[in-house]
Amino acid sequence: MHAPTRSSKVVVVGGGIFGVSTAVHLARLGVQTTLINDGPLANGASGRSLAWLNSARRRSDAYHRLRLAGIDRYRTLSAKYPDAAWLRFDGGLTWDADEADNDITAVFDYERELGYHAQLLTPGEIAKVTPGVDASAVTQQGAIFNPGEGWVDLPSLIGVLAEEFRALGGEIVTDAGRATVEVEDGRARGVTTANGARWAADAVLLAAGGEVPAIVAEAGPHIGDDTPIALLVRTKPIRHPLKAVLNTPKVAIRPTPDGAFALDSAWSEEEVIVKDDGSYEIKPSTLEGLLREASKVLEGNPKLEIGDYGVGPKPIPGDGEPVFGELQTIPGYFVAFSHSGATLGLIAGELLADEIATGKRHPLLTSFRPERFTR
Repeated sequence: MHAPTRSSKVVVVGGGIFGVSTAVHLARLGVQTTLINDGPLANGASGRSLAWLNSARRRSDAYHRLRLAGIDRYRTLSAKYPDAAWLRFDGGLTWDADEADNDITAVFDYERELGYHAQLLTPGEIAKVTPGVDASAVTQQGAIFNPGEGWVDLPSLIGVLAEEFRALGGEIVTDAGRATVEVEDGRARGVTTANGARWAADAVLLAAGGEVPAIVAEAGPHIGDDTPIALLVRTKPIRHPLKAVLNTPKVAIRPTPDGAFALDSAWSEEEVIVKDDGSYEIKPSTLEGLLREASKVLEGNPKLEIGDYGVGPKPIPGDGEPVFGELQTIPGYFVAFSHSGATLGLIAGELLADEIATGKRHPLLTSFRPERFTR
């Protein structure tokens, strides 16, 4: 392992939540930081994320701890912006299909044993706990309500953080094209973009979403990649009492700051057609199906209309767990590549900035180092 290095000049590649969060945390620590992005800020996965803040269901202890720390940072932010329409803690409600593998009781027991706030509700009990759900759509095994969960509108948060970053002297360069990390004499020395521009640096953070494994591979190291193409649909605004995030067998739903709903699901993701030229095609039946499934679980079964939709890679590492920190074989080359970008956005930025600025590895990230994929 190479000796730790402190960095005084950093380039961050990526204008999503990991890049912008790390950049603002570096700027708070007094580190000269430039953030570059291939297009406008939040143009990638952060702009089409369900952005449900949670640590629900089963996962490794280390991942659960990191997610809880992530939620804690949003609680602090929520206290700073108590009236923000873009950050809400109105809970999450989830239920499983009425099939033999319905796991809801076991999940409830598991969460309770962890001390993760959970209530097991019969369909008839839901209305008095959290409004806006069609109880007849909930399976007989019941649903789990997690009062401590919430959601964030990531483009709004990225805007708030970018404003602070600029006020602290940080520089943001948008529409720079695809970036390549320059490695000289075995360490990261800066970034070159598609238009030929170059930025020198002591350290580089690559936070370019689904592009991370391919860009890292240019320098040699391998990072396992299981990134699918995902679809997020936003409805037109509608008056409706739902406040919680819903995670149901056929559709996930969260409110948006403007009174619309954001929708996604596993089945609709599988229906995205990737064409030979790399572009995407969405069948009208997929969009209509999502709207129909959402209407079924909402109180009053409202008629929902498409506002817009986003489609593109949803970053997921090969083993499903986050990848954070410095590449073991290339000093000064840091990566952030993970699912659950919303939940981890603030904590990951804080811990990565600390590592980049001080050269000290943070124990909360021990399980998530990129070298675990070394072949």
